[in-house]
Amino acid sequence: MSTQIDPLAVSADLLYSVKTDGESASLRSQLARLDPGHLEWALSSRRHRLAFWLNVFNASVQLIIEDRGGRFRGSRYDRWSVFARDRVEVAGTQLRLTDIRDGMLRHSRARWGRGYVPRVFPSRFERRFRLPECDPRIHFALSSADDHSPPVTIFSPAEVDEELDVATEWHLAETVTHDPNRRAITVPRLFKRYRGDFGGASGIRGFLARYDVPVERAASIEYASFDRPVDVTRF
Repeated sequence: MSTQIDPLAVSADLLYSVKTDGESASLRSQLARLDPGHLEWALSSRRHRLAFWLNVFNASVQLIIEDRGGRFRGSRYDRWSVFARDRVEVAGTQLRLTDIRDGMLRHSRARWGRGYVPRVFPSRFERRFRLPECDPRIHFALSSADDHSPPVTIFSPAEVDEELDVATEWHLAETVTHDPNRRAITVPRLFKRYRGDFGGASGIRGFLARYDVPVERAASIEYASFDRPVDVTRF
């Protein structure tokens, strides 16, 4: 085992190379050639799987765009093709970005159905390497392939939970608004799109309260009509 490539190091190094415009071909090759048995050993805990797949997803978004010559325009078709058609190879298996996000990180939940519908016929690879349960904080850490993606963090297994809390707290501070006159709180639309990931209406209230959003003073929680852009230039 000691002579094997460290999958966590490969995922972190790959994301770092993307962030710094470094050379990534050898790292992509290492990611593709990982031994599945060694990968399972390296991803033996929830924290290790969480950090690995977050790093792989965020690096892959940018690499796919680079492979297209930077021609991603943000149209609905472009977004669909980036997430649902283009692929990245991990341990000899071709994965779409939706396979990583919805299969690995969301514990096999369909991209439609607002988080209540399971993915149909998840692959053996997906069942083997996915997280044991969905962690809704991932939605505040995943790159969305546009100018308003969250600041890209290189996640480490030892601190992934703290890093996700920071990403979530920052995103909510940037996007949640409170109207005391109407006693209403407006939250990002992703809470509606992935409602089941948060545990429904009561789960959303509990999640927001965890990050000091004053839900106890709100008679209603409303969803933004579109995902409000956040300022990533400060990071």
